[in-house]
Parts: sequence; structure tokens; C-alpha cells
Amino acid sequence: QVQLVESGGGLVQPGGSLRLSCAASGFTLDYYAIGWFRQAPGKEREGVSCISSSDGSTYYADSVKGRFTISRDNAKNTVYLQMNSLKPEDTAVYYCAADGGPGGLWVSQYDYWGQGTQVTVSS
Repeated sequence: QVQLVESGGGLVQPGGSLRLSCAASGFTLDYYAIGWFRQAPGKEREGVSCISSSDGSTYYADSVKGRFTISRDNAKNTVYLQMNSLKPEDTAVYYCAADGGPGGLWVSQYDYWGQGTQVTVSS
């Protein structure tokens, strides 16, 4: 059974950090581009970052460039999203997703999704 499970969300103060994990089971992440998305209440789901399967190229939304870092550990079948300098506007449910193609920041590209993890940035 193909499954993605996110973890690492929580409540953090502005300026703080969190590291999200996306663990895969039932398939090997090596062959998939992995994206991180987020959805705030009342807003559409948006792409945050992705990492390709081929050469490990990374891409970021402008809103998180310089603050978030995506990485993958194929030996652990896990992808991470390190989030630094968090802002209240980063508050959302964060999802990871797998794409058998080249990846990108569009929701429609992705085949498999996790259930999401809540990130709340507040003082």
C-alpha cells in the first residue's frame, strides 16, 4: 500500500524553526519527485518546495526562499523540509506529495499525498 506520512508540525513562535518529515512506505522515494504544499484556512493549496528524483534539483516558492530547505535521505525513504525564520503567514497544514514525473509546484502534477501536519506560528 502506497503511503506518505508527514510529521514534525506543531506550534512555534515567530522566528522559530521546525523540521517536517515525509516518510514513504509501499514504494521507493528514489524514483519520485517530492513536493511540499500547504493550505491555510480559506485558501487554496499552494506549492512550497520540491526536489527532483533525477539530480536532486530543488525549487522553492518565492515566499519561502532563503528560509526553507528541502532535502531527501533515500536510505531512510524520507524527505525533509527545514523551516527557519517562521512567520505567522506560514501557518497552514503542510502536505507532502509524490510525483512520478519531473515534479514542480503544481498540485495537479502529484499522484500520492500524505494526510498533512499542522504548523502554527504564533506568539
